[in-house]
Amino acid sequence: MCGITGIFDLRETRPIDREVLARINDMQWHRGPDEAGLHLEPGLGLGHRRLSIIDIAAGQQPLANEDDSVWVVFNGEIYNFVDLIPELTALGHVFRTRSDTETIVHAWEQWGVDCVHHFRGMFAFALWDRKQQVFFMARDRLGVKPLHYALTDDGFLVFGSELKTLTAWPGFRRDLDDEAVEDYFGYGYVPEPRTIYKSALKLPPGHRLLIRRGRPVPAPEQYWDVPFEGHGPISLADAGAEFIERFREAVRIRMVAEVPLGAFLSGGVDSSAVVAMMAGLTDQPVKTCSIAFSDPRYDESGHARQVAERYRTDHHINTVEADDFSLIDELARLYDEPYADSSAMPTYRVCQLARRDVTVALSGDGGDENFVGYRRYRWHGIEERMRRKIPDGIRQPLFGWLGRVYPKADWAPRVFRAKTTFEALGRDSIAGYFHGVSVCSDGLRARIFSDAFRKRLNGYNAVEVLRRHDRANPTRDVYGQVQYLDFKTYLVGDILTKVDRASMAHALEVRVPFLDHKLVEWVSGLPSSLKIQGAEGKYMLKKSLEPYLPHDIMYRRKMGFSIPLAEWFRGPLQDKLRAALLSPRMADTGLFEMTAVRALIDEHVSGRRDHNPALWSLLMFEAFLRQREAG
Repeated sequence: MCGITGIFDLRETRPIDREVLARINDMQWHRGPDEAGLHLEPGLGLGHRRLSIIDIAAGQQPLANEDDSVWVVFNGEIYNFVDLIPELTALGHVFRTRSDTETIVHAWEQWGVDCVHHFRGMFAFALWDRKQQVFFMARDRLGVKPLHYALTDDGFLVFGSELKTLTAWPGFRRDLDDEAVEDYFGYGYVPEPRTIYKSALKLPPGHRLLIRRGRPVPAPEQYWDVPFEGHGPISLADAGAEFIERFREAVRIRMVAEVPLGAFLSGGVDSSAVVAMMAGLTDQPVKTCSIAFSDPRYDESGHARQVAERYRTDHHINTVEADDFSLIDELARLYDEPYADSSAMPTYRVCQLARRDVTVALSGDGGDENFVGYRRYRWHGIEERMRRKIPDGIRQPLFGWLGRVYPKADWAPRVFRAKTTFEALGRDSIAGYFHGVSVCSDGLRARIFSDAFRKRLNGYNAVEVLRRHDRANPTRDVYGQVQYLDFKTYLVGDILTKVDRASMAHALEVRVPFLDHKLVEWVSGLPSSLKIQGAEGKYMLKKSLEPYLPHDIMYRRKMGFSIPLAEWFRGPLQDKLRAALLSPRMADTGLFEMTAVRALIDEHVSGRRDHNPALWSLLMFEAFLRQREAG
């Protein structure tokens, strides 16, 4: 696990300034505090910060092949490198290390751009082939590891693990992308391939980019997608048995490390499943860590302790107080662009705790996306069945009208909060799903955005992100359709981004067995009837884990990893909220209707409405603006 950066001259072979490259590389010191490496030659500079995990003695980067004609910088882990080394050696390649990094340069020599098909793992890398005058970048299939790049006005390509490496290059233009701002307030993050800046992009998951010096830069090429290809009939028992076998292997290959290794243990199904598999694969106690909350409404530490006791893990718990909101500015610095998932705060703390004892931690991320675990999937299924039963000509005007006239009753019991459901049913499937996941609804964004900004958007709406992905969607299954959309948006833009930045802030590597691409391919081909039955999501997953985990761990109500934002904004954070959201800095952007922002705060503080997702999004946007000014 590391940080990579570099610059490639797209036109000729102008010299790269070593001091500038070194300074930018060191901006990612937190991603790799063990070592730093640079490689420069005419028209090329590569930088690397190393967190030593495998082949500690000889795995330094940038790394080259035998004749130094191919150079690579790499962030991640190739889990099948042990199998690739003898395969490539038999084909005539000579290895100087036992590192997974060296398999990349030899796989490139052997298979070219198709080398990515031979890698099983999480990776983002950039490679230079001097003989072919080719520059190549690739990102892993699910987007576990990040990769940003920019094409500069003076003909360079700049890339880095984090956006801060791009913004620090001299001449980088920091103009905000209006559509990215709209996307951010729709989703709470900026979805791939956009960044908050017009001049920078993210290489999307499962994509590669091949550039030949002196030729136009092509669009990135997709090399993998979640297939959702059915396997044919399979019983619940057989599917469960095969899952355990496949999942155990995905965990096993992620336990290879030359440094201390452990796991996050939240007390939910997914992390508990990872720990159960790990415990069966080692004779040593698994090191586990959990976060406890002083507010019992958010605390799952008792369930985590129950799993820890069953498997006799070396368990550590750290308590987060109800007023632990000291990280707001630190999060803005870490994420480099607006990011509004408030669970980034406890995630930061659990990574901080884990790093005291381990350098590598396994997590349970990806279980919900694979196995229809989110409650929103169940609600989408109910709404979609109604959409398919009621003709559009009746459904859209009827429920559209009900959505407009029904009061917004945040204060009322859940059974009476039907407005959002009516609004969703008045839309088509994709717009309805977007309405359910958006942090600021269409109406709320229209309310807080200024007239001038809405005109600049020229009708663009953040729902277009989902529509674009749905055009490539390989499945029309009710649940599979939105699972696919979450793989493309929420998983990579929110969940994996959150874990990458929070973990690398503490030089901690996180591995994700549920996102092993072979496992994802197989699970995607299972019928939805095995993944959700009635109101029970993760049905097959839970059934297969019954011999391994307590019943009340698997069949209790999902809590999530959240914090009491609504109370904070009505109490200890109220003054900070007003000062930030009503500041000249926010007004001067020209993006917001400030009287509407003030009204939003007043409605929330009074208790009449719950605007905490929108207010947190605005607060984190203001924090981003301050970091942008400081940088």
